Amino acid sequence: MGITLTQQAADHISRYIEKRGKGLGLRLAVKTTGCSGLAYKLEYVDEPSSDDILCEQLGVRVYIDPKSLPFVDGTQLDYAREGLNEGFKFINPNEKASCGCGESFTV
Repeated sequence: MGITLTQQAADHISRYIEKRGKGLGLRLAVKTTGCSGLAYKLEYVDEPSSDDILCEQLGVRVYIDPKSLPFVDGTQLDYAREGLNEGFKFINPNEKASCGCGESFTV
């Protein structure tokens, strides 16, 4: 299944890669951290890993770490501005709970 992107997320990723002057897409992974156990990790990809899972939507490539796929499968990646804050938002159907600060989650 993989993940889906909103138009806002795809536009932001495309603009950032263009501004950066290089890059093939975005890598999504999870890492163990925080008070709830897991946190999302995003990084721009210049060279994909041979085991990455590729999801391509709206002209944007998202590479998913295969070990992270069970935790993010079905997630929608959005990009939003709310007041002075802006950033990626994860709508993850696998998420059972998140910490109060919003930095980590559990499945």
